Order: sequence, then structure tokens, then C-alpha cells
Amino acid sequence: MRHLNATLARGWTRVSTRFLPFADAASPDLPLPRLLRLSLFQVSVGMCAVLLVGTLNRVMIVELGVSAGLVATMVALPLLFAPFRALIGFKSDHHRSFLGWRRVPYIWFGTLLQFGGLAIMPFALILLSGDTTGPMWVGHAGAAVAFLLVGAGLHTVQTVGLALATDLAPRETQPRVVALMSLMLLIGMLVAGLGFGALLRDFSQLRLIQVIQGAAVATMVLNVIALWKQEARNPERTRHDREIPSFRDSWRELCAERQWDRRLVAVGLGTGAFAMQDILLEPYGGQILGLSVGTTTTLTALFAAGGVAAFALAARTLGRGFDPHRLAAHGALAGIVAFVLVLAAAPFDSPAFFAAGTALIGFGAGLLTVGMLSACMEAAPEGKVGLALGAWGAVQATAAGVAIALGGLIRDAVVALAASGRLGPALTGPETGYGTVYVIEIVLLFAALAVIGPLVRAARPAPARPTRRLDAPASPASLRAR
Repeated sequence: MRHLNATLARGWTRVSTRFLPFADAASPDLPLPRLLRLSLFQVSVGMCAVLLVGTLNRVMIVELGVSAGLVATMVALPLLFAPFRALIGFKSDHHRSFLGWRRVPYIWFGTLLQFGGLAIMPFALILLSGDTTGPMWVGHAGAAVAFLLVGAGLHTVQTVGLALATDLAPRETQPRVVALMSLMLLIGMLVAGLGFGALLRDFSQLRLIQVIQGAAVATMVLNVIALWKQEARNPERTRHDREIPSFRDSWRELCAERQWDRRLVAVGLGTGAFAMQDILLEPYGGQILGLSVGTTTTLTALFAAGGVAAFALAARTLGRGFDPHRLAAHGALAGIVAFVLVLAAAPFDSPAFFAAGTALIGFGAGLLTVGMLSACMEAAPEGKVGLALGAWGAVQATAAGVAIALGGLIRDAVVALAASGRLGPALTGPETGYGTVYVIEIVLLFAALAVIGPLVRAARPAPARPTRRLDAPASPASLRAR
């Protein structure tokens, strides 16, 4: 086995980095095997996200007969924890610990929250479906607690995991590390979506219990492997007698430095613009263009392909010093073209326009996400990396959740108005509702471009950080990795 591994390793070293766009994200301090192992926390986050907003959404409504309104409420519950990502990141920056770890405790307890929520979720869902002789409120309360636990866990793990990656990666490789982390999140979502679909094809309540609890075990295993011996212990840095600034003061300093408020507005506008169509693309293809279920299912693959292309391009361009704000602006421009193509697909009855627009949506969203996340990592003040990434995550997750909900509500409202004839004889079809949402997304992307513009003009080379990693102990003798 060792001989086989060595042979494979020698073979990979002969492959040019032009064909492995994420290979150059590694560094002497963070070699590629360690980096890939660290990125497994993104796989677990993607798996939980698909389970919450995809698989369980359908299973609860169709197989378990739960009302759509109650399902929407349950799926939205994890968003209640999203604004606390900034506070979690701040706490991980200034954690007090005799063991000398800052990030490890938060990732570990976030993993426990994910595991606990997934472990009790299937039984809560069965009670929620009415398959019980007990009071119905028990099922409601159990499902609410399960969704909240999973949401709190995945938000904590992702925020602090990205902060740990920033601690470990040298500044010059951080943009490529961001692109790799984004790719691993997408891979986790794709693999989980296909796996859950295959396992639940022959649905039964027992199979549902097995699948969700299997996901709980997989989450625990992946996060433990990702975390193992990643952060060096430094008791001096986490001693209890040191002075810690308040969260309010730290937040004010962050927003006052290097136009952070403008950067967060850009994240919110761009994320919201791309997220409004999340639950509308497949219905649009089926209802307006008459595409089959199998054809609309391939939209996920097209969207993912666009995202992978964006991550690969971002890794190469940012690694060469390209301004991440400018990259995000290019993503917004690609999104505008994409939604124009999607809009044009209806009057031209062109599935080709629709497919190209879907791929471009994934491409534009990928560029904007990686660009703004890289910008936030680069602009993070000394000692406030966790707070900065938490702020990005809070805005991004909240904007996405609100936009998804608004997209569905706006579409339904406009369709109802069009059907009643209040919008005039030319606007009576169901495409009016979808088109309204897509036009709003184009407007939001133009607004995001207007906000990003001054950031591109004001971009300056970031000050060099100390060559010694901040999480390293003062002397080699005190370095103890666990």
C-alpha cells in the first residue's frame, strides 16, 4: 500500500499545475494533503445544507404530508442563527483557554451541534407527520430544535473553519485557498444531493432515519478528520488574564477600517441578487419552456459546472495578484448577462438560451462569492480575522435566505395580479411572475456594481503580515499539536 501511494504521488507531481488549478494553493506551512483534509469541514457543511433545504424539504411535504407553510418555517429556522456568525468569529479570535486553542473548541462544539440536531431530526419529523398518539406540539418542538441545532452547528463550523484556514495559509496563497474551500463546499452539496436522492428512492420512514443518522455520523467523522492536528497549541495567546476588547468596540473598528461597511453591503446585494432565483429556475424551465423533469434536473449540473469554472478561474487570477473586488464585479456582470439570457429564453422559446443562462448564473455567483470572500480575508485587521469572516458569513447567509423567500413571494404575487388582469392584457401569463423576479435580480446586480466600484478604485496593496504565523508559539519547545 505504501509503495502504491508513493507511485501515485510521483505521478501527480508530473502533472502541470495548469491542469490542477488548486494545487498551487499549498505552501510549505500548509501542504496540499493537509489543506485538502482541512477543507473537509466544507463538505460536511454542504451536506447539511442540502439535507435542510433540499432533501427534507421534498420529503416532509410529499412523503410525510406536512403542510408547505410549516415546512418553510422549519427550513427558515437555521437562518435565525446566521447573524450570530460575527459574534462567533469574534469569540474565536479572543478565546480564553488553558489548552492554548482558539479555533478548535468552536469547530468541535459546532460539530456536536450538527450531530445532535441530525440525530434527533428523523424522529421529530415522524412525530411532525402525525404518526403518533401524543400531542402534535411535541413533533413541532422537536423538529424546531433539530433544525436550529443543525443551523447553529453548520454556521459555527463554517465561520471558524474559514478563520482557521486564514490563520494557517500564508497571505500569498489565501485567494487560492478560498477558491478551494468554495469548491469543496460545492462538491459536498453535489455528492450529498445525489447520494440522498439515490438512498431515498424507495422511501420509508425507517430508511429516512437511517439516511439522516448516517449523515450525522458522516458529519462527525469528516469534521474530526478535518480538525485533527491543524491548530498549534499556544497557551500564551489564550491565557485568561489578558485584556479582551468588547464586541461592540471591535465591530466599530472593523466597520471604520478600509470601507468595511461598503464591502458588506456589496456582499448582501450580490448574494441576494443571485439567490432569488434558487427555487424558481427549474419551475421556470418546466412551466414556461415545457422542459421535462429530467431535463430541468440537469440544470443543477450546469449551475455546478459554471461554479467550478469560476472557482478555477478565481484561483488562477487571484493567485497572480488580481484585485478580488474587480473579480467580484466581473461576477456581477456575468450574472446580468445570465439573467438577460434566461429572460430571453421565454419569448424565443429557446432552451439553449436557458441552459447558457443557468451556467452563467453559476459562473457569476462563483466569481462574486470567491471575490468578496477573498477581499474580506485580505482586508481583515490584525487579530480580527474571525470577526471579519463572521461578518461576511452573517451577511451572506441572511441575504441568501431573505432573497430566496422574497423570490417565491414576489413570483406568486405577480402571477396572481397578472391572472386577474390588473397588469394589462399583455401581461397575463405565468412568465410575468418569473420575469419580474429576474428583472429585480438584474437591478440588484447593477446596485452591487455601483457599491463595488469605489472599492476597486480604492484598492491598495495590503500591508505584509509577520512571517511568523500568529498561532505559532513563541519557542519551538512550546509547540504542542494535538
